[in-house]
Amino acid sequence: MSRAFLFPGQGAQTIGMGRDLAETYPTARAVFEEVDDALGEKLSALIWDGDIDTLTLTANAQPALMATSLAAMRALEAEGVAVTSASYVAGHSLGEYSALTAAGALSVSDAARLLRARGTAMQDAVPVGVGAMAAILGLGLEDVRKVADAAAQGDVCAAANDNDPGQVVVSGHKAAVERAVDLAKEAGAKRAVLLPVSAPFHCALMAPAAEAMQAALADVQITAPVVPVVANVLAEAVSSPDLIRRLLAEQITGAVRWRESVNWMVDQGVGEFWEIGAGKALIGMVRRIDRTAVTRAVGTAEDVQAATQAA
Repeated sequence: MSRAFLFPGQGAQTIGMGRDLAETYPTARAVFEEVDDALGEKLSALIWDGDIDTLTLTANAQPALMATSLAAMRALEAEGVAVTSASYVAGHSLGEYSALTAAGALSVSDAARLLRARGTAMQDAVPVGVGAMAAILGLGLEDVRKVADAAAQGDVCAAANDNDPGQVVVSGHKAAVERAVDLAKEAGAKRAVLLPVSAPFHCALMAPAAEAMQAALADVQITAPVVPVVANVLAEAVSSPDLIRRLLAEQITGAVRWRESVNWMVDQGVGEFWEIGAGKALIGMVRRIDRTAVTRAVGTAEDVQAATQAA
């Protein structure tokens, strides 16, 4: 049974994440130090001892989650579990940068700077209060697309994250997303709720951020990953540095095709999924996509040791 390593996206952040990894593994601590140096500030102090509202700001959460994921990966490597023990790596939204970094396509420093730029650009693309996102539970992708189309009424409203068979997130102008919530309930959704996010990610309103990232990515060295990376935009594996660069810019406005990505990996023979970093959201999605999948969360030193014994 082959394995995939998954890397979480925004929403998984917690104060204190990764601290025990840094205290236990020098290579994990080195990741946080490298991120601090790259950003010219003590992001690690915010991660471990700051307040959650500041950590949740997009420009902070994105590099912080990458740092925690890479610290967990370095801890696994210190215990003899290499990234090449996985057949594929994949990340949810910003997690794709973590996956690329784990697979050697990006340096930790470049990933930190790119994610700080990405978070800032995404936050600046749309004034606060203009956009919104909502989770639709209990409707499939096609039904949610119909709801989003009906709710748009000249505004932007689109399916942004196809997370699992019963959870699709819509994104766009606030009024349109609110209309989508009402229409989804009428269409039989179990729940439809606005999300506590600061911007409408993964929709056309993010076009200014996509342009900013295209410029930022142009100056960064990207090498072929040592493990194929399953891209959010394509829902299949890529290895070409030029294609990776283009897809990272497209990802800003494109949908996160997570359900399709997991199904694609299953079709390639992956039966075991490890979530590397903070939280357990992705392995929850995996279990809803494929109930036969074996899943494991690797976010603490204890998790690393348990995973090493199971590897």
